[in-house]
Amino acid sequence: MNKCDIGLIGLAVMGENLVMNMESKGFSICVYNRTADKTTNFIEGRAKGKNISAAYSLEELVNKLKSPRKIMIMVKAGKPVDDYIEALIPLLSKGDIIIDGGNTYYPDTIRRTKYVESNGLLFIGTGVSGGEEGALKGPSIMPGGSKDAWEHVKPIFQAIAAKVDGDIPCCEWIANDGAGHYVKMVHNGIEYGDMQLICEAYYLMKEYLGMSADEMYEVFKKWNEDVLDSYLIEITRDILAYKDKDGSPIVEKILDTAGQKGTGKWTSVAALDEGTPLTLINEAVFARCLSAIKDERVRASQILKNDKPKNHFNVADEEKEKLVNDIKETLFASKIISYAQGFALLRAASKTYNWNLDYGAIALLWRGGCIIRSSFLSNIKEAFDKNPELDNLLLDSYFNNAIENALPSWRRVCAKALLSGAPIPAFASALTYYDGYRTARLPANLLQAQRDYFGAHTYERIDKPRGEYFHTDWTGQGGSTASTIYSV
Repeated sequence: MNKCDIGLIGLAVMGENLVMNMESKGFSICVYNRTADKTTNFIEGRAKGKNISAAYSLEELVNKLKSPRKIMIMVKAGKPVDDYIEALIPLLSKGDIIIDGGNTYYPDTIRRTKYVESNGLLFIGTGVSGGEEGALKGPSIMPGGSKDAWEHVKPIFQAIAAKVDGDIPCCEWIANDGAGHYVKMVHNGIEYGDMQLICEAYYLMKEYLGMSADEMYEVFKKWNEDVLDSYLIEITRDILAYKDKDGSPIVEKILDTAGQKGTGKWTSVAALDEGTPLTLINEAVFARCLSAIKDERVRASQILKNDKPKNHFNVADEEKEKLVNDIKETLFASKIISYAQGFALLRAASKTYNWNLDYGAIALLWRGGCIIRSSFLSNIKEAFDKNPELDNLLLDSYFNNAIENALPSWRRVCAKALLSGAPIPAFASALTYYDGYRTARLPANLLQAQRDYFGAHTYERIDKPRGEYFHTDWTGQGGSTASTIYSV
């Protein structure tokens, strides 16, 4: 019996489509699903006549694979992954490879890598982005874990990944242990930010400029042919054009409560752990939380009434086009901030975990297949190619100039929106981050004085070398004893 190149556990949407993708690239796959009927239906349906075989037990799956065995787990993150790892370890041999391809929290991948390696096996935790279509036609793949495993999975992963610039795969080794899932987590955080920014642009055009879905379709169509060219702008264009059975835009019939699976929250928590200001993505996460309290918002809208009528930007038709362009520039500038914050978080984590991440290569991974794919990722790669030690994308000449050109529009839109009572948490937080980042002296001197006043937390002085700490007896009753904890 010819043995298979790889095994896959979990025939949900992503698992099924990855199997079909692998088979189309010439690989043989053995599949297993906890529910046997699902395995049978897949083999007798979509996989019929293809180089895909079924296993109805983990023992059968293991026995049908070439050595070193490669088994990819595509199940719900958390305990189910641990359960399969525990079940597989006794069945596998030294050097065999377990792959977790789900949306896993990176500390779990760090833990699992150590555990699996301690049992003589190899482990890969890989981010896979692109949704159902990406899994089938070419996703972005972000693998990390046991480096010795990479040579064995590289031919498969790079074959099935999306390709850019001719034939460059959107898949490359990230770093050890949890690095792959960390990069995927930051990708998802940026995705949260991008989506919220687009929603704010849509909201301003619809509610404050009185534009129809058809008019906004034309705007997003045009934007997708310019610097904002991206997957999310493209699908927004298509959504606005989609009509319900009665001919009205179906988007306006969708309840305004956003769901989330937690990956955006993970990014926010990771940023807090690293002390990295991820303000825009945090606001995008909280915007979803605010949308979820729909009934409460409806009640509040009856009490906390907005005194502005619809179309309360109150612009003439000839001014509308100019304001739409201002919104475009605001969206572009804010998008730059989102990516700048995301890559700053990657930079911090790289130091914390000794990953030595290649930021230009990561930008390349995201140029195809994934949800945040966009044309300006090429500019990000060029920025890090020029300066691999770049502290922040805003310091690169391309992004610096882009922000400077967009700034007047950005300020006009935020000012108009705030004066009109329009909720723009992501646009506004992006602008205030930019203003804070470029400010040499912030009011944190007063904050440190407050901390020292009530808690003797000490402070540094501008007229003394960094690293020297001082305490003031502000009341004359506190004495000279200072706290042993000082944190910037």
